[in-house]
Amino acid sequence: MRKFKTIAIVMAAFCAIIGVTAACATYKKLKPAEKGYAETGKYRNYLKELGYSQKEIDDKIQTIFSTVFEAEDGSYHDVDVEVDGKIVKMGYVSDVKNNDVRTEGQSYGMMIAVQLDKPELFNKIWRWSKYYMRHNEEGPSHGLFAWSCRTNGRRTSNGSASDGELYYVTTLLLASRRWGTFEEFNYLAEAQELLNDLFSKDGTGGVTNIINMEHKLINFCPDTRSNEWTDPSYHLPAFYEIWAETAKDGREDLYRELAANAREYLHRACDPETGINPDQSQFDGTPNRGSEFHYDSWRVPMNIAMDFTWYHKDAEWQTEYAKKFQKAIVGRYGVTEFPDQFALNGDVSARPMGGGRWRPNLRHSIGFVGTMATTALMCESEYNEELVRHMFSMEHKPYDDGYYDVYYDGLIYLFALLHLSGNYRMNW
Repeated sequence: MRKFKTIAIVMAAFCAIIGVTAACATYKKLKPAEKGYAETGKYRNYLKELGYSQKEIDDKIQTIFSTVFEAEDGSYHDVDVEVDGKIVKMGYVSDVKNNDVRTEGQSYGMMIAVQLDKPELFNKIWRWSKYYMRHNEEGPSHGLFAWSCRTNGRRTSNGSASDGELYYVTTLLLASRRWGTFEEFNYLAEAQELLNDLFSKDGTGGVTNIINMEHKLINFCPDTRSNEWTDPSYHLPAFYEIWAETAKDGREDLYRELAANAREYLHRACDPETGINPDQSQFDGTPNRGSEFHYDSWRVPMNIAMDFTWYHKDAEWQTEYAKKFQKAIVGRYGVTEFPDQFALNGDVSARPMGGGRWRPNLRHSIGFVGTMATTALMCESEYNEELVRHMFSMEHKPYDDGYYDVYYDGLIYLFALLHLSGNYRMNW
């Protein structure tokens, strides 16, 4: 036994001398957690377990944060807004390519702010959201948020997108856990007010709750038409668990039911052979109008990894899902080559260009590489180490074809870094 151990040490030293990566030797067998953070209170730093120093990890997180939130060509902007004769500090996270501000990006910005302990940033984004996007007037949409505005605050749509409200509530509840109150905001009271608005809609004026109350599942949009289907990336059972634990609004049993239903729904929405999910689906999980794995879908593996690491209530299925998903994509196309859109059977997807023409997947996207890497948290596999190291080595910059998405790529890549470093938390 001692002889084999000596050989392994010599081989590792040889690899280091000639500059070969960890692929030269047996991959590190980092096992998935056996309990969730809700039980242990301990957050796993997977990156550190792979050998990265804390300084390397912190510097990487700061680099991506700066790219998205502090660079001149980044997504975030501070603005001074005059309200009732006073200057109010606000901020917005823009989808730069589309020159708009979305509840998706605003609520993501707030999530990053609470995870990185930046209450001033959190409040500036929340003020902008409430001032420009919230339906403050009385009427069927009262309390909901217009999903898209121009950067000057002019609404481009009065309709809402259910995922924005889902994130707003959760970020406010996490802020109540971390800070309690800060500046003018009592975060628990803010979340309770929003929850009351979200669960007060009955279809009047075409406006519904963000939850389809027949299926007890989140809908695509809270209106009488879009209430009839959903988006797999909107299903975050871990968030409903936070609602049940923290909101203190008498709906605890409902929130736990929503969490359980979301887990069951994901079983149906993810292909049983590949784990790949459509962008949109019916509530039974079948693709909506031929939907395949495109941009929204990137978030699903990370959402499932979050539920695995936080609550661990569906761990057996989630581990098998991660193995299938990795094999179908990384195993088939390679760690450094896999594209970003697929048919549900794992074939490279064809996307419509218009005029009857089609094009294949576009690129090896940093955002999807990030969310793919979080699957390493759920399983032990031959792909994990190389996948996470490849993800960590990537730079957020324009691709070879000149395309650059500082907003979506940047935000979900930053989320992935936080998950893999133990910095995406439910408590502090």
